[in-house]
Amino acid sequence: MVSFPELLCVSFPLHSLILFPLADEQAQQRLQAEELDEQYQTVLRMLNATTRRAQKKELVFFLLIYFTVFYQPTYCHVNTVVMYPHHFYYAFVFANLTHATSAYPTIFRLYEKLLKVSEKGHQKAMEKVAYAMLFGDYMNQNVTKAKEMFEKLAMEGSPKAQMALGFLYAAGLGVNSSQAKALVYYTFGALGGNLVAHMILGYRYWGGVGVPQSCESALTHYRLVANQGEHLHSGGSAVQRIRLLDEVENPGSTSGMLEEDLIQYYQFLAEKGDVQAQVGLGQLHLHGGRGVEQNHQRAYDYFNQAANAGNTHAMAFLGKVGEMSSVCRLSVCLSITIFFVAILYRYTDNYELALKYFQKAAEQGWVDGQLQLGTMYYNGIGVKRDYKQALKFFNLASQAGHILAFYNLAQMHATGTGVMRSCHTAVELFKNVCERGRWSDRLMTAYGSFKEGETDAALVQYLLLAEQGYEVAQSNVAFILDQKGVKIFSENETYPRALLHWTRAAAQGYTVARIKLGDYHFYGYGTDVDYETAVIHYRLASEQQHSAQAMFNLGYMHEKGLGIKQDIHLAKRFYDMAAEASPDAQVPVFMALCKLGLVYTLQYLQDFNVSTSS
Repeated sequence: MVSFPELLCVSFPLHSLILFPLADEQAQQRLQAEELDEQYQTVLRMLNATTRRAQKKELVFFLLIYFTVFYQPTYCHVNTVVMYPHHFYYAFVFANLTHATSAYPTIFRLYEKLLKVSEKGHQKAMEKVAYAMLFGDYMNQNVTKAKEMFEKLAMEGSPKAQMALGFLYAAGLGVNSSQAKALVYYTFGALGGNLVAHMILGYRYWGGVGVPQSCESALTHYRLVANQGEHLHSGGSAVQRIRLLDEVENPGSTSGMLEEDLIQYYQFLAEKGDVQAQVGLGQLHLHGGRGVEQNHQRAYDYFNQAANAGNTHAMAFLGKVGEMSSVCRLSVCLSITIFFVAILYRYTDNYELALKYFQKAAEQGWVDGQLQLGTMYYNGIGVKRDYKQALKFFNLASQAGHILAFYNLAQMHATGTGVMRSCHTAVELFKNVCERGRWSDRLMTAYGSFKEGETDAALVQYLLLAEQGYEVAQSNVAFILDQKGVKIFSENETYPRALLHWTRAAAQGYTVARIKLGDYHFYGYGTDVDYETAVIHYRLASEQQHSAQAMFNLGYMHEKGLGIKQDIHLAKRFYDMAAEASPDAQVPVFMALCKLGLVYTLQYLQDFNVSTSS
C-alpha cells in the first residue's frame, strides 16, 4: 500500500510545486499594474477636468477684461467700437496668466500624485512626468532628471522617449550635441508611430538639416502626419505666431503707421492661412488708420476667412461688420442658408441640387461651399470628374485658410492629379497642415513661460517647436539666446546657437532673420567677421523682401567699401531706396546723405587741389 507522502510526490512532481509561486507572482504583478493604471487614469481625468475648467474661466475673464478695460466707444458715421488687435492680445495674456495661476495649486498636487505613480514604474506616467520636468510644466525644470527617465523609457521601447532623446541630442540639452544620435533616436521614435518625430524628420529632410536634402523623404513624413487627420476635422488650431523680437525691439508698434513691408508680411501670412493675421488685417481695414484705408468689404473678407477656420473673434467681428454694412449681413445670412440647403441635398443623395446650391454658396464667397464643390468635382459626385475645376475651388478655399483645402491641394500636387506634380509645393502644403496640429498649442505655453520670466523653460519649449520646423519658434529661440539671459547654455555657446536658428528662420523667408545673419557676420557674433557674407545676406533681404534696413546697410557698406567695392553713387542709391521703402528710414537716411555729401565734397576738393598743384 502506497503512503500518503509517496502518493503526493507521484501526483505532483517537484517542478510543478515551483510553478505555483511563479503563477502567484505573475498574478500579483498584473494586479499591481492594473492598480497603477487605474491610479494614472484617475489623475489624468482630474488633470483634464481642471484644465477644462480653467480654460472656461479664461474665456469669461478675457471677455470681462476686454470690455471693461479696452472698450473704447468712438463715433464715426455709425456708432461702433474701436477694437484693436493688441487690446485683444493683452486681454488674452492677462486672462490666461491670471486663471492659469489660480489653477496652479490643484494642478501641482495632481502632478505630485503623478510623480508617485511614475516612481512605481508606470510607463505613461513616467512619460508625462519626464516631459513636465523637461519643459518646467507644473514641476521644477530638471533636464538631467528628465534625460535619465527618457533613457530608461527608451530602453523599454517608448517612442515618445526616443523622440525626446533625439531632441536632447539635437539641441545639446544635458548631453553633448550629436546630430547622428539625434537622427537615430528620431528614426526609432518615428518607426514607433510618434508623429512629432515624423514631423521633425520631415523638416530635416526638407531643409537638409543633418541629413542629405530629400524632398521625397520629407513628403513621406509630412504626408504621414497629415493623413492622421485628427486636426483636419477640427479645422486646425489657430496658431498664435507671437514674435518676441517684435515685442521687445518695437514697443511702439501698436500705434502709428505700420510699415508697408510689415503689412505685406501679414498679408502673406493671411494668404497662407494664418488666422491671427486674417483677424488683425480685418480689424485694420474695418476701422482704418495706421496707414491703412477703411474698407468694409476687405475687412469682411478677412474676417470671413478667419471665421471659416473656426476663430470665434472673427465671428464676433463679422457681426460688427454686419452692423456697419447691411449688404455684408445679408450676404452672410444668404451664404449660410444656401450652404446648409446644399448640405441637405448632398446627404439625401440629390447631387444635382447639392451641386447647384454649393455653386451659389461659393459665388457668395462661402469657403465651405468652395471646398464642397472642389470635393464633388474631384470625386465626380453628381458631376463629371474634373480635376481642373477641383483645383480651382480648392485654391479658392485655401485662400481663406481652410485646412482641408490645403490638405487636398497637397495630395493633388503630391500625386500630380490635375496639375503638374510638384514635390516642393506638396511638402510646403503638407507642412502647413501639420503645423496646425495639437502640438501648436505649445507656442502659447512657451510664450506664457517667457512672460513669467521662466526663460529657460520657454527656450526648451521653443527649441522643440523649432526642431519641428516652426519658423516663429526658430526666430524666438535665436532671440532668447541673443539676449544672453539663459542658464542652461554657457555664455560662449549662445551666439553660435543663435546664428544656427537665425539661419533656419531666414531659410523659411523671415526677413529680420536674414538681416540678423548679415549683422552676425558683420560684427563677428558666433562666427568670424566676414563682410562679403554680410553683403550677401543684406542683398538677399533687399532684393527678395524689400527690406529698408537691408538697403540702408548696403548703402553704408558701399560708402565704406566693406566687403564690396567702395562706390559713393551706389551708396546714395541704396540710401534713397531705403527712404522710399519705409518712412521710418527717412531720418537716418537724411543724416547719412548729409554725411555722404560732406565726404563727397571733401574728396572733390582734395582731387581738385591735387590737379591744380600738378
